[in-house]
Amino acid sequence: MRKRRLLRRLSIAVGVGVLLGVVLFGIAWAMTPIPDSTQKQATAQGSVIYYRDGKSVLARQGVDRRNVELAKVPRHVRDAVIAAENRSFYEDAGVSIKGTGRALWSTITGQQLQGGSTITQQLVRNYYSGLSQERTVTRKFKEIMIAIKVDQSKSKDWVLEQYLNTIYFGRGANGIQAAAQAYFGKNVDKLTVAEGAYLAAVIQQPSRFADPKGADLTAARARWQAVVEAMGQTGALDAQQVAAQTFPKLAKAKKPFVLKGQAQYMLDQVTAELNRRGYSDEDISSGGLRVVTTFDKKLMKAAERAVRSVLPQATPKKVRTGLAAVDPATGEVVAFYGGDPERSDYDNAFSAKVQAGSTFKPYALAAALNGGYDLSTRVDGNSPMRVASDPRHPIPNDNGRSYGPIDLVQATTNSVNTAFVDLGQKIGLDKVAATAEAAGIPRAQLERQRTAASFPLGVASVSAVQNASGFSTFANGGVHMEAHVVKSVTDADGAKDVVKPASTEVIGKQAAADTVYAMEQVVQRGTGTAARLYDRPVAGKTGTTDDSGAVWFNGFTPQLAVAVNMFRDDNKTVTIPGYGVQFGGQLPAQIWRAFMTEAMQGKPVEEFPEPSERGYGGYDDAAPERFDEDVPDWRPSRRPDDWRTDGPEEPEPSFSEPAPTATPDDRGGVPDETVAPPTPDDPAVPSGGTERTGTPEQRDAPPSPAG
Repeated sequence: MRKRRLLRRLSIAVGVGVLLGVVLFGIAWAMTPIPDSTQKQATAQGSVIYYRDGKSVLARQGVDRRNVELAKVPRHVRDAVIAAENRSFYEDAGVSIKGTGRALWSTITGQQLQGGSTITQQLVRNYYSGLSQERTVTRKFKEIMIAIKVDQSKSKDWVLEQYLNTIYFGRGANGIQAAAQAYFGKNVDKLTVAEGAYLAAVIQQPSRFADPKGADLTAARARWQAVVEAMGQTGALDAQQVAAQTFPKLAKAKKPFVLKGQAQYMLDQVTAELNRRGYSDEDISSGGLRVVTTFDKKLMKAAERAVRSVLPQATPKKVRTGLAAVDPATGEVVAFYGGDPERSDYDNAFSAKVQAGSTFKPYALAAALNGGYDLSTRVDGNSPMRVASDPRHPIPNDNGRSYGPIDLVQATTNSVNTAFVDLGQKIGLDKVAATAEAAGIPRAQLERQRTAASFPLGVASVSAVQNASGFSTFANGGVHMEAHVVKSVTDADGAKDVVKPASTEVIGKQAAADTVYAMEQVVQRGTGTAARLYDRPVAGKTGTTDDSGAVWFNGFTPQLAVAVNMFRDDNKTVTIPGYGVQFGGQLPAQIWRAFMTEAMQGKPVEEFPEPSERGYGGYDDAAPERFDEDVPDWRPSRRPDDWRTDGPEEPEPSFSEPAPTATPDDRGGVPDETVAPPTPDDPAVPSGGTERTGTPEQRDAPPSPAG
């Protein structure tokens, strides 16, 4: 009787316990929905940035993952993963009662957690947000609830596809596609049975089997063999196929991707442009973008070689050199040299901005030619020159030399300061500024000096990329193509966005042709003879700021515009041991020539357009003032009959303030402009407005090391 009552009570207790368990399970079921968000790291696809060929990798950003559809994963690869991780995958309800019980017991007793999670459970744990990786009963129970719900609401193929794209395989590879590339150097659809079995084997111990050697290799072989045999047991392979499998040869494990040389500077510029075009940092790091840049891998190396081969080893560390090359037809920055990334976080080609010196004069020349003046227009080359806005501060030429009335070709060839000051006064400084701005020089960099009479002499600061881009306008028939470093962006879904740079007609074609002609004379017989390429025409302009604080050579062929500058961190004179004080026609011109000789090798020789007959025709109908009296007939000629023009050449303008300090600002670059604007008492000549002394031959001829 007593036993019967005891059994009845026990049955009631069990019944109540079961009922309570059902109620609690129901409550837990209702309170544990499938998370509506995923872990960012689980779905993130890293972006790959390529050189312009679309094949050579420049950099990788973010997680190494490339999602693939399940249909693209071979059947034998899927079978291998199922055989290794969850043989009952297509039959179970998303959980394994036996495996889950073993895992729960291990967790409760504090023993090491053993395997037992199904593919669905592993996906839930690694894919959905809200589930930690802690080994607790609560987390395990929640995982089971969600796994069952996922199994009921999603297809098995969906679960397997997400799992294969989510799981970590070692070697930094997330997902089966990245793993196929990391271990075998091929896409997942090309994997063999043996290779697929190895990737399935890796899932258990990805760190140990990533690059196994010794005992780890023995263990990896054993695990691989177990997976192959498991495939035979599940029917994925027959006995003959199992016996035929051999351990696959693993590709050499690659070291983590490290940016070298100019790569960090390239990545910085690509990231900045992507941001400007609407791509966030998160898009770049986890959006699976495929970015093709404008950078030519060979030309990038050529740029660095040109700088390093020309500059002597004794070059002071404070001397910085920048180079930028722009395709005139597209605006693509195809190459640059930004300096040594280990010495400075900011580069010398994009970020550093120094005064343009005489390289700014062509913008004034182009503005005049487009506004009705022509190459035979006479301007005042006498020295000194007094301007009405500031008669107390006359502007002299080098050594006070006077040229008298000269045409615009002579003024450009000899870089005559007073001639360009006079030209600026005639056409209006606002037109000079407008032309420079349309050619790609930002307005903010022009505003502070545009009212000074010395504005055409290059007191505004620009970067090498901006100056190369500006000169590319002349090579492209007067049309400026927006400078850019990104060619195309393809998103994770395969949608491709091809960059279409803005196009601006800065000056007319004939004005551009005449501007180019005048600049050709600079290279043929003026201050830039060190830049001559003997197999093709070249146009260009030298530039040297006051006290040689910054020295330039900008030049171009019809196919490529290149700017080279040299300056110092501390704004002092650029002096190279054995070569002396530098000017634009010296080492900068030699670097330019070294780069262009390699860049143009094998390229067809293209001619510049013919200049106007006597400079007339093709311009506006305006009739500007000219000093044509008693001037002999002048016809443009491309024949370099005379190595130099009669008399000494005017070297570079010195009417510029000290170059801006090339130190990083709080934006990671150099200040756009640190030069004080001309004061009301001194609008025409900024501080330090006297030119360097010395003959042009000493200053612009290619130097030779001192004995």
